[in-house]
Parts: sequence; structure tokens; C-alpha cells
Amino acid sequence: MKIKHIHNKIAVIIMGALICSASLSGCKKMLDTAPDNRAELDSPDKVSQLLTAAYPSEDYITFCESMTDNAADRGYKTVYNNALLNDNPYRFKDFSSSDDGAVDTYWGACYSAISAANQALQAINTANNPAAYSAYKGEALIARAYSHFMLVSLFSKSYDPATAATDPGIPYVTEPEKTLYKSYERKTVAYVYEMIEKDLTEGLPLLNDNAYKVPAYRFTKAAAHAFASRVYLFKKQYDKVIEQANLTFPTNIGNYLRPWNSTYLSLTDAGKAAIYTSSAEKSNLLLATTASIWNNGWQLYRYGLNSKLQQQIYTQPNVTGGSWANQAVGYGSSGEMMGINKWRGNFIYTTPLIGNNYIYIPLLSAEEVLFNKAEALVMQGNNAAAITDLNTYLSTRISNYSASANNITEAKVTAFYKTGDVKQALINTILDFKRAEFMQEGLRWFDILRYNLPVVHVDENKDEFSLKPGDLRRVLQIPQTAQTAGGLPANPR
Repeated sequence: MKIKHIHNKIAVIIMGALICSASLSGCKKMLDTAPDNRAELDSPDKVSQLLTAAYPSEDYITFCESMTDNAADRGYKTVYNNALLNDNPYRFKDFSSSDDGAVDTYWGACYSAISAANQALQAINTANNPAAYSAYKGEALIARAYSHFMLVSLFSKSYDPATAATDPGIPYVTEPEKTLYKSYERKTVAYVYEMIEKDLTEGLPLLNDNAYKVPAYRFTKAAAHAFASRVYLFKKQYDKVIEQANLTFPTNIGNYLRPWNSTYLSLTDAGKAAIYTSSAEKSNLLLATTASIWNNGWQLYRYGLNSKLQQQIYTQPNVTGGSWANQAVGYGSSGEMMGINKWRGNFIYTTPLIGNNYIYIPLLSAEEVLFNKAEALVMQGNNAAAITDLNTYLSTRISNYSASANNITEAKVTAFYKTGDVKQALINTILDFKRAEFMQEGLRWFDILRYNLPVVHVDENKDEFSLKPGDLRRVLQIPQTAQTAGGLPANPR
């Protein structure tokens, strides 16, 4: 029997949360038998097909973006499905949901992806000719590391060298499920990072880009190095960040940045949405196909980018003295539905009247690699090199770009941010650039976590919801199913 795409033959049992997702269906079903497809994984081609399921099939954007300082009250009633997916994260409120875009759903999707990776690894390790599977072993290891990294980043405290050895982590699963109910332990954040790095170190040399028919959706060497640069940035190992960034782009990274102030300018909104998440866009190092309503949610949810935030982030004077070409604009009659057309909605009919929404998400991009490297350079005190990279970025982002007028310098950033601390001014610059660049992609949340930035939300009743530095709600709650059936301790509140 041929292995089918995504999850319709792969099921995962993780901490009592038994989830089976049909390809892009967003449908979750309870299982009554343990999965075991090893007998069918008898060729490299079948293992390759299985590994298409080793990437999370749900989006993290919906809840991450709602928690960030990119969200505010837009002044109109939500007119889209399940407003609680937007309302609860905006209020930093724990809640259970099995809908696409929910915290619990993303947790399940990550462990489902991990299960697929582990099943592939078991098949490879027991094959008669394991060398023929080498590239897929590398992919499985790195895909496994990616899902665990996203989980530990969201459901545990951010990596702190002083506390990582005692901060609770998440279960790092390295074997296929063989029983319906199995107990797991969280261990520590330090342990999870050690395992991530172990999988990365073992997997990277095995990768072979020629093994894939459509490389943009798989862990190529460039994507794996880009992911490693993120891991080491979170771990604050800045020499390794720079090393991995240089391995991602041995030559000019500027050739891989999105041409917002040139080619993109002539595109319609539909054209921008089509190219932004296209496998033909060189900036996209790794794309994921995810069940998601975010394509409509970013427009129709009550809490999101509004005109006040848009002015603050995009139209008020910035450190470059120029104007952003990738600027958010207003949609709808109120003009408060602000955003950038990045998302092209897709739909698969399962019956003549019913179907499922999905979008393609850039999990890793050239822009992120540039920012990772620039931040690491600043942390090492190599300001000149960091500024060079940031100016390369600006050459593709500022309308009517002029190097003499728009390039940043140490004097320019310290004057703009009104500080004599050059390091802090450059970090502020990077964080502001990233905020504008990754608007409505959820990545701002991870910078808020890493730098312990405060967030203040105000709802339609003028009630204030503050997330101060050190607030326990910065760590997402372990899903109730994992607590109840799997015995995992909840995160403190």
C-alpha cells in the first residue's frame, strides 16, 4: 500500500492526546489502535513520502500574532469563524480548542510531525541498505529538531544559560509510539536544546538537496543552516550563529532578499500574495503547508494591526529617514483592517459543499538569516559588519533607496534612539526592522520572549491586559489532554 501524503496514514499518540489529521483537513479524530507502518516503509521513496508529514501541519501565527504588540483593537466586531482564537490570546488567556490556529492544535501538529520523523528513522535504521536512505535520515533528524524547538520555545521559558538546567522543558520524543498511553517527562530546557543540537549536528552532513522533487518544502542544506542560526541565536552562541548564517549564504545574501522596492512594486495585491509564499521566491528557504484560516483571520479578527500601530511601525519617521516599500495598508470601509497582502488562501473540497482552508507559511527565510547574523555580530561587538548587512537589507526595502541618505551608521542609530549605548541602539534597530518585516507572521512573539519585552493590550471596553517582563503567561500552557492523560505538569500561573 502506498504511503499517502501528510497525515492520513500517520497517527501520533502523545501524552494521551490522540490526534489523527487527514491531509490538510484540520480534522482531529481519536484513535483506538497504535500506529505501526514500519512494514510498509521498505524503500527510500516511501520514506521520502512519509517525511512530508514530518513538518507541523498547523499554523502558529494565529495565536502568536494576537499576543504581540502588533495587535490592538480595530473597533469592529469579529465577523469570522471562532473569534476566541483571536480574543483569548489577545487577553493572554489560556483556553482549550481543537480548531486550526489554536495553541493545543499546534502542540498536536508538532508531535504528529515528530512521530512521522521517528517512524522514518526507525525504518531507515532497520533497512538492509541504510546508506540509500542517508539524505532522508538527515531530513528526519532536522525535522524532528525543528518541531521540538518550536515546542520548547512556546511552552517553556526562553533559553537562559543561568536557569536552563532547571527550567522545565518539553518531552523530547525519539522513538515511534508503540503503546496507546505512554508517560513522558519534561526534563529541562537545557536537555531539550542538547537534543536539538545533537539532531542538527548528526543530520546536517547527511542532507542532499537532490533527493527532493520540490526542495522548498523540505529541509535543504540552506534551510537547515538557517534553522541552526535561529537555534544558536536563541541559545546565545553568537559565533555559531554567524557560522551557520555564512553556511546558508556563502555569497551575497542580498541576491536572496525579497525585492520589495523594485520587482514587488509593480505587483497587485493578488500578485504579492502569490509570490510571497511561492516556492519560486528565493527568499523562502522552507515553506510549510498548514491547515489555517489566517488568510481571512488577519483581515477579519477584531484584534490586529490597526491604523495607530500602522503609523507607529511604518509611517512615522524611522532610523533610515526613508519610507518602507513593504508598508502595511488599510482595507475595508473602516480603514482599520491594516495589513500586508502576504497570504493567498487555498481551499480543498472534501465534499461538493464542504472543504478545508490552508495556507503556505515561510518557516525560514533569507531575511531572518540576515537579522540573526546581524544581531550576533552586534553581540560580539562587530558593529561595522552588522551595519553592512543591515544596509544590504535596506537597499531592498526603502522606497527610492539612496545609500547616502538611507544607510544607517552608529551615529544615526544612537541619535534616533536617543541613547549613547551603540549596542542597544543597534539591537533596537534590528528589532524594529524585524517587526516591520515579519508583520502578521507571528515571529514578533519570539523576539518579545527573548528580550522580555512588555505588551499592553486594550479591548473594546477599555480594559487593559498587560504582559510585563517575567509574567508567567509568557510561557504557553501545556494542553489539558497532555496534563490529564500524559501526566505532564502544568506550567505555573
